[in-house]
Amino acid sequence: MLTNNPVHDLPLQHLTGFTHRWVDADGVRLHAVEGGRTGGPAVVLLAGFPQTWWAWRKVMPRLAERFHVIAIDLPGQGHSERPERGYDTHTAAAHVHAAVKALGVSSYCLVAHDIGAWVAFSLALNFENHLRRVALLDAGIPGVTLPETIFTDPDRAWKTWHFAFHTVPELPETLLAGREREYVGWFLTVKALSPSTFDDTELDHYAAAVAADGGLRASLAYYRDAAESARRNREALQQRRLTVPVLGISSSHGSIPDMAASLSPCADNTTGIVVPDAGHFIPDEQPDAVADALTGFLADGH
Repeated sequence: MLTNNPVHDLPLQHLTGFTHRWVDADGVRLHAVEGGRTGGPAVVLLAGFPQTWWAWRKVMPRLAERFHVIAIDLPGQGHSERPERGYDTHTAAAHVHAAVKALGVSSYCLVAHDIGAWVAFSLALNFENHLRRVALLDAGIPGVTLPETIFTDPDRAWKTWHFAFHTVPELPETLLAGREREYVGWFLTVKALSPSTFDDTELDHYAAAVAADGGLRASLAYYRDAAESARRNREALQQRRLTVPVLGISSSHGSIPDMAASLSPCADNTTGIVVPDAGHFIPDEQPDAVADALTGFLADGH
């Protein structure tokens, strides 16, 4: 199975009780980390920028006590293949769903953070009949709640300035190539409530994942395709609303103060919680609180 790894230059992170897998997801090889209760209710986890599946490492063992847990690297992320195009969230969502099917799972709960939540929202619009429950953590959704304009006042600009920067052709690659460690380190240090949330080993891992084999290009591509993601989301929402139960998880010092309120206009059944003492990277900062909230919410669907 390890010979199928398309990102050879990035060391693998291992988590006790979990197995690395690579599957053909409609023409793109995606990396999944699987464990937990065989035959139990399936829970699929998606992470965002600038992280990988490793963002869930503190939550996965807790969920594994009751669920069949599958953490998937998005296309272009971590140890998944980096395709040349197709980073709008509907295309990425189709690949993720194909990966879940390839792992033999037809019905599942979906939990996602940041850009992972972008993809999860589009996946729910297209494959809702396969989903039991959806939990989205601290993310504005393109075409729904992601701001169309970038704030310029210093009190808010630091949270969203990169959306515009990442869409500029070629310039980010020119400035960031070879400096991925400094760039990734800024996000993980500044956007967490405590600057010491991530240690040097974790910062090195995430920076290496962005730097390896076209990872920087792929990371930027989600932002560059965000307008297309927004267009397709709006188009889909003209036809239907989400009926699957949705949990919005915010944090005391995150980006979206009330995820549930932001999602309720397009979902029929939305509840929310706010995790205290956390910034944007809630699963890393308060993993027990996240695991407790998810276990209660996901168990209600089974």
